[in-house]
Amino acid sequence: MFGVDPFFSDLSGYAAGFLTTVAFLPQVLKTYRSRSARDISLVMYLVFTAGILLWLAHGLFVGSGPVVAANSVGLVLSGAMLVMKIVFDRTGSKK
Repeated sequence: MFGVDPFFSDLSGYAAGFLTTVAFLPQVLKTYRSRSARDISLVMYLVFTAGILLWLAHGLFVGSGPVVAANSVGLVLSGAMLVMKIVFDRTGSKK
């Protein structure tokens, strides 16, 4: 589109994907360690996970490695948050 070398285009895509994906890691770790997801919005993570799934499908359709890589990892992390939200809310409500 702008005459950018595909190597640098992919490199910037992988860098952006890495940073935006790794940004969720502290929340996943904090939630896992505290065993509490009380302040986490279930609806937000449901919508976010659906969006990541669609971005992953888009990346597969257009053959974009950076989009596929970032959203594959993002799907695992957001899926983990959803599971923890459901499990920790259930176990917390029985106390």
